[in-house]
Amino acid sequence: MSNESISFKQGYDILKKNAELLESQQEPDIDNLMKIVEESMQAYKACKSRVDAVQKALNETFKD
Repeated sequence: MSNESISFKQGYDILKKNAELLESQQEPDIDNLMKIVEESMQAYKACKSRVDAVQKALNETFKD
C-alpha cells in the first residue's frame, strides 16, 4: 500500500494499533518487529503528508 492510498484515519489507526501492540508485549516480538516498524513508517509518512497538505492550504487561505 502506498502513502497516497492510506487515508489519515487509516494511518492513525495503524499507528495507534502498533503502539498499543508494542506497549502490551511483555517480551519484544523480534520476528515481527521489522514488519511493524515498516508499516508504522508508511502510516506516519501518509499522516504527515496529509497534515502538511492541510497546513499549506490553511496558510494560503489565511495569508494577508
